[in-house]
Amino acid sequence: MADSNFIDYVKVFLQSGHGGAGSRHFFRAKGLPKGGPDGGDGGRGGHIILEGNPQQWTLIHLKYRKHIKADAGENGGRNLRIGASGEDIVLQVPLGTVVKDSETGEVLCEVTEAGQRVVFLAGGRGGRGNAFFKNSVNQAPEFSQPGGSELEGWFLLELKVLADVGLVGFPNAGKSTLLATISAAKPEIADYPFTTLVPNLGVVPHRNYTSFVMADIPGLIEGAAEGRGLGHRFLKHIERNALLLFLVPCDAKDVVGEYEILLGELGRFNPELLTKRRVLAISKTDMLDEELLAQLLADVRPRLPKDLILTTFSSVTGQGLDRLKDLLWESLNRSID
Repeated sequence: MADSNFIDYVKVFLQSGHGGAGSRHFFRAKGLPKGGPDGGDGGRGGHIILEGNPQQWTLIHLKYRKHIKADAGENGGRNLRIGASGEDIVLQVPLGTVVKDSETGEVLCEVTEAGQRVVFLAGGRGGRGNAFFKNSVNQAPEFSQPGGSELEGWFLLELKVLADVGLVGFPNAGKSTLLATISAAKPEIADYPFTTLVPNLGVVPHRNYTSFVMADIPGLIEGAAEGRGLGHRFLKHIERNALLLFLVPCDAKDVVGEYEILLGELGRFNPELLTKRRVLAISKTDMLDEELLAQLLADVRPRLPKDLILTTFSSVTGQGLDRLKDLLWESLNRSID
C-alpha cells in the first residue's frame, strides 16, 4: 500500500437516474381507428449503490471520478411496452467507508461488511402509462405520469481503517518494526519521525491457526486532537479498532507520562475511545539488561491503573513477542464475549 496510493478521503458528486416517463398512446390498427389506451410504463432510473469490498484498502479509484451519474430510465412505449430501467452504478468501497453530507457533516451511511450493499441514492421511479389509469369510469385516459426525479448532491467518503488491534504511540516508538516482525506486512522503517504516513495492516498469526489484524497508524504527537501533526487523519483510524495497543519505548524520559499524554489526546478527540480495551507495552527492551528492566517495571507498575495490562518486548531479539500476542488475543476474545 504505497503512500501515494493511499487515499482515505474524497469528495464526489453523485446523481441517480431520472425515471422514464409513462407513454400516452392509444392502439390504432386497420379497422380499429379508436382502440383503447396502450401506453406502457417508464423504467426506473439507475441507483447509486455502495458495495463493501474487502480487497480494497483505499479510495484512490474515486479520487478522479468527481461526477458520477447513473443512467435515466427509458420512456414507456406503445403496445404496453415498458421502458428499460437505467443501469445502476455500483461503487466498490473499502470496508470502513463512511459517507457524509458535504455541507452538514451528517453521517448518512457506513459500509463495514464484505458484500454489504447500500442503495445510497435511489433512481427516480418510472412513470405510469395511460393504460394503467384505465377504469370503468374513464376508459380512455388522456394522461400519463412523468418519471420521478433523480437524487443528487456532493458527498464526502471517508475511510476509517478496520482492524482488531490499533497501535498507538509517538513517532519512533517501534510500531512499524513490531508489525513487520510479527506479520507479513512490510511498512517503511527508518530512524526518523513520521516514517509511517499512512495506515498499514498486517495479519498476525497466533496459536492453533488463529490470527488477528493489526493496524500500524501514523505516530501521534501532543496536540493531535487539535489537528497538530497528522492530527485527525490519524485519530479517526483508531475509532474502529477493538483493542488499542499503546507502545512506549523503554528509553522514554517518563513511560507513564507518555502513556497519559497519548490517552489524553484520544480522549480529547473522542471520549468513547477511552472505553476501549487497552494494553500498554514497553518496546525496545533489548537496550536494557535484566536489572535495569526490573527497575523500570518497579517504577512504572505502581503508577498505572491496576486493571491495565502491562508487558515488555523487543522486536529485535524477539523477547516477549509470544507473550504480547497471547495477551492481545486474550483481550480481544474477552471484549467479544
